[in-house]
Amino acid sequence: MPPQQQKEQNEFGVIVKAKDLVKHTFTVSSNTNKFPKKYRFTIVNRIQDKSLSIFECVLEANELDLRDAAEKVQRQRLQARAMTYCKELLFLIELSQEMGFISLSSCEYWSKLVIEVKAMTAAWKKRDKTRA
Repeated sequence: MPPQQQKEQNEFGVIVKAKDLVKHTFTVSSNTNKFPKKYRFTIVNRIQDKSLSIFECVLEANELDLRDAAEKVQRQRLQARAMTYCKELLFLIELSQEMGFISLSSCEYWSKLVIEVKAMTAAWKKRDKTRA
């Protein structure tokens, strides 16, 4: 098995999905044919930053120990923040579609990636509550 594939199998599913979201986000939003340069510092940077923030939140939350009360609270906060960032990114994707930067099918696919990360994070948060 190739090292990259083996690494991904060992990683937590939501982290892998969040990575996929970041990759897709950068691929789509870096295309100057879709996103005019005049929107680079407003919409595009926010979209890219939001996707990276989602990844960072789930990664950091996964590093925290549920057995430590303070870390448990921090983990819940990071999970909640990741879900909020997903909602914000969904708005920016929808705005991009409404402004004509991306097609409806591109909007739907991209939104599906965000919704998957959000749902996986919500399920993870719920599992943490039952485990702790």
